[in-house]
Amino acid sequence: MTLATHPYTKQVLQWPTSGRHILAQFDDKTIIVYQAYRPEIGHFAVTHGHFGGEFSYSRMSWIKPNFLWMMYRSDWGRSQGQEVVLAIRLRRAFFDSLLEQAVPSSFVPELFENHNAWKAAVASSDVRLQWDPDHDPTGGKCERRAIQLGLRGKSLDAYGKEEIVEIIDMSDFVARQRDLIGDWQSGKLLTPSEHVYVPKCTTAAANVGLTDWRGNSSENEK
Repeated sequence: MTLATHPYTKQVLQWPTSGRHILAQFDDKTIIVYQAYRPEIGHFAVTHGHFGGEFSYSRMSWIKPNFLWMMYRSDWGRSQGQEVVLAIRLRRAFFDSLLEQAVPSSFVPELFENHNAWKAAVASSDVRLQWDPDHDPTGGKCERRAIQLGLRGKSLDAYGKEEIVEIIDMSDFVARQRDLIGDWQSGKLLTPSEHVYVPKCTTAAANVGLTDWRGNSSENEK
């Protein structure tokens, strides 16, 4: 596996405990997001470097940059139809463009004049935004919120066919770490190295309502 990893017990000390933050592994040009699929879809994607075969481009597909949120959603790769856990390396500029286009999946009075205005925004955008409670390795809820983005239409086509740099099968790694969940406090549990991600585009950060973060990690400046 080509992703950098680090003990969870050390990483969690560096993460904000509350607020809306994008925790992710990224560099200057790319960012990692996660998805989980049944073997037919997951293995096709790993083999071909894009999504095809039994993957449906007519349905909304959700991406998550936070590994532990993906583990909660897939029950560490044990949920039916989510046995193959994928790390997808995306072009960072494309990810930021998704943040700029994202419309909340439910009505937010602070952002829209009324329900009709929100519904019009939903109809005109191919990207949905959800902020959900982040989770610890055992599935416990955190005060910190984790982001997920739902893609459809042209955005999903671009994601699945054009903007992917690399697809990594995380399934074996997930299975090994799954055995350590009960003893995570020992420091043996590894998770992909993640830092607070701040988009280069201030419009993108404002559109999804990111909480301001003044961390000390140099990753924040990338």
